[in-house]
Amino acid sequence: MESLALQQSEVTQTEIFNWILGEPLLASSLYVNIALAGLSILLFVYMTSNLEDNRAKLIAVSVLLVPTVSVSSYTGLASGLTIDVIQMPATHAAENATVNIGGQSVDGVISLWGRYLTWALSTPAILLALGLLADADGTSIFTAITFDIAMCVTGLGAALTTSSHLLRWFWYFISCACFAVVVYILLTQWPADAAAAGTADIFNKLKILTVVLWLGYPIIWALGVEGIAVLPVGITSWAYSALDILAKYFFAFLVLSYVVSNESVVSGSIMPSGASPADD
Repeated sequence: MESLALQQSEVTQTEIFNWILGEPLLASSLYVNIALAGLSILLFVYMTSNLEDNRAKLIAVSVLLVPTVSVSSYTGLASGLTIDVIQMPATHAAENATVNIGGQSVDGVISLWGRYLTWALSTPAILLALGLLADADGTSIFTAITFDIAMCVTGLGAALTTSSHLLRWFWYFISCACFAVVVYILLTQWPADAAAAGTADIFNKLKILTVVLWLGYPIIWALGVEGIAVLPVGITSWAYSALDILAKYFFAFLVLSYVVSNESVVSGSIMPSGASPADD
């Protein structure tokens, strides 16, 4: 049998690109997101074109980064640039799996590892927007963002580790621990900040939306081909894509709708030290 390295080298990016086109479920999960991300960029630019306050503009820019990163990342996936075939380690449910690409049977499974690049760049922008909306202190925003990036990077480690099945899950639990830190900040620290800033109504809705939807990602990972391989690649990809649509574009729309309609509230969330609304 040919070595895995030799087999993988024979699978070209063009062949992966054509294979994706031949998988309607997988292809649609990517191309639909490219279209939605592109439309979201145009909509969000239009919505925020008349903002004047610098804080409101900063929130808008951070939110606009989300679909911008997504359209780039999903294009990378659809083109085959950030998709590879990897062979799972012994005892993994898919350790003997093969995939037919370009007329040849290759040992391994399809890994859409480019999604982790999306999450590592877009989710910090989401947290930045939430932190600014809540008028949280810089330390807590920095903490949330760094642990979020760590969550994505360790998740990538879990997805790409092929030497040991146990190590894949070890990476996974490290990623979940980092996620727990982010959730703790969202649920216990920033709500009080948002209440003081006068943005508690929208922040509390967004924090619940974010936590609930983000919980779906590790669940899908565990059930998908990277975890116990219950869900096939196409369904796994659509599950991730559906979460992205809600957790990114819908989330961004809610944030910008609030900022545009309540620019004065957002701009007034920063007050001099020791001041209070009654001092105005």
